[in-house]
Amino acid sequence: MRIDAVMLAYGKEQWLAEAVDAVLRSTGAEVSLTLVDNGSESVAGLAARPGLRVLTPTANLGYAGGCDLGAEEATAEFIAFVNSDAIVAPDALAKVAAVAAEPGVGAAMASIRHADRLDVVNTAGNPLHIAGLSWAGGNDEPASAYATRTSVPSLSGCAFVVRRDLWRELGGFAAEYFAYHEDTELSLRLWQRGLAPAYVPDAVVGHHYEFSRNEFKYYLLERNRLVTVLSAYAGRTILLLLPVLLLTEAAMLATAAMGGWFKAKVRGYGWLWRNRSWIRARHRQLQAERTVRDRALAHLFTARFAPSNVDTPPGMGVYNVLAGLWWRLIRPLL
Repeated sequence: MRIDAVMLAYGKEQWLAEAVDAVLRSTGAEVSLTLVDNGSESVAGLAARPGLRVLTPTANLGYAGGCDLGAEEATAEFIAFVNSDAIVAPDALAKVAAVAAEPGVGAAMASIRHADRLDVVNTAGNPLHIAGLSWAGGNDEPASAYATRTSVPSLSGCAFVVRRDLWRELGGFAAEYFAYHEDTELSLRLWQRGLAPAYVPDAVVGHHYEFSRNEFKYYLLERNRLVTVLSAYAGRTILLLLPVLLLTEAAMLATAAMGGWFKAKVRGYGWLWRNRSWIRARHRQLQAERTVRDRALAHLFTARFAPSNVDTPPGMGVYNVLAGLWWRLIRPLL
């Protein structure tokens, strides 16, 4: 088995050398690693490692574009994507690739644990909210509670493997995302093609996880959430969900105002408007290539927003009740 792994580096990367060495020490498969230097002071000195190739684009391509660049020349049967702060166990990539190879799967993720508490989950697959929200599923819960292999609504981009032919067929990530939610969109596209991305519990990856909070991150999270909804959801589904989507926008605007990133939230609307032609074209593309309708995928979604890795704003209980009621009402109509 051969695996071409891709990792990105940007800024000061405290764990980069350890993450690179862990990938290169992988067992059970022949693994090479492409490191995309999006502008990192931590890459110097790593290039001499056997099995490592460093690519330096002329500009920061973000996570989406960087992954696309790193995967461009992959020749192995599988492509693995690993975060620069994620330390893979020696057998993790081989175990995940073996599951990704199974018929009806196509892509699979590792069991992402907290690096300083390997018996505690960081994510065992990300939930998918009807309004496009997604978060680290199972965060801070015992790994023993997630010891069973299962299909997941959304893969975590922290450490996952996809068949190379499938990645090529999907066209990789949309570079327009830059960062955040591209793993959610990819997962939805897999489900829409009749594939079921999987979680592999005994493929352990220690993640030096920190949910950073800054205006640019919130801008991308919110902008890209809406890109995913507007492009990956069927038009009928968007119309049926419109009351919840509008309620979510009101809640997010209020949260942004309280959190000091209101301008960033509004700036996202400006980007969506300026790129409306691309979003329409993306919607047409994704709806044309799918083979499974939203009605058959309704089980993937939740109407309850309950992340453990971020503080939820006041009124979330009321929001969850209203969203849940509406979801139960419209779900038979999908």
